[in-house]
Amino acid sequence: MRIISGTAHRDLAERIATELDTTLADVHVTAFPDGETFVRINENIRGEDVFLVQPTCPPTNHNVMELLIMVDAARRASAERITAVIPFFGYARQDRKDQPRVPITAKLVANLLTSAGVDRVLTMDLHAPQIQGFFDIPVDHLYAKPALIGYIREKVGDPSGLTVVSPDVGGTKLARAYADAIGTDLAIVAKHRVSATQVEAMNVIGEVEGRDVMLVDDMTETAGTLCAAAEILARHGARRVFAGVSHAVLGELGRQRIKDSAIEEVITTDSVPQAGGEKVHVCGIGGLMAEAIRRIAGGQSVTSLFDV
Repeated sequence: MRIISGTAHRDLAERIATELDTTLADVHVTAFPDGETFVRINENIRGEDVFLVQPTCPPTNHNVMELLIMVDAARRASAERITAVIPFFGYARQDRKDQPRVPITAKLVANLLTSAGVDRVLTMDLHAPQIQGFFDIPVDHLYAKPALIGYIREKVGDPSGLTVVSPDVGGTKLARAYADAIGTDLAIVAKHRVSATQVEAMNVIGEVEGRDVMLVDDMTETAGTLCAAAEILARHGARRVFAGVSHAVLGELGRQRIKDSAIEEVITTDSVPQAGGEKVHVCGIGGLMAEAIRRIAGGQSVTSLFDV
């Protein structure tokens, strides 16, 4: 087994390697003066089971291209099998034609990975689970819930006073999974998106008055959805507002909104290096990813990793 890291999130790759009691392969990744990416693998990987760790987070185009180049380098070095470990799958929101003359970029990225030589994909909490079907190769789709749920239980204490809330109708299934795992009720915030960075929350379906609430979402970038939902929940009498997010791809706008919002704490994973900031608690997924890699390499089932 060889673990190779790109430049997108080397810290996570190192934590995965440590959990597997190994070290990262010696790989030189650099750029020419004109911006072209160059990759050289400085170890013999002929006949090896290679795992390339590279979340396709911002800068998304650069990280996708770097991943493709690493895959090509590994394939031409005669690796036996290449698994792309993509904790955060960029372009996942472009999964359908919801307007005339627009691309389905998630499918394009899947095609590019397959054509480059990827034999298997390991990812976590896809924005649209049906993206698994865009690949004609095996996809192991993990969930952040086992990594987050322990800290969530510790933070909220007695679950009888907690309501899990979906910030929109589309996230109801994910929120229901958290509510069932914690053993509590579910509510939904009906929202209206004004633009890519602005969300106007409208109403609350369910009981939140006098209760702690846990907003659950798969990802946030500008935190517009979470903060608008938190505001309306506070107006409806919620006692404390927390948020559990699989991928916190936060920029300055998102961090500032969280800091100024009614949210007491955002609980997320280290799937991307952008996760962090004031009122943000990061739970590690190095152990979860490492165990999945260990089982894939050993030909074992990863199903039990879904259990809380």
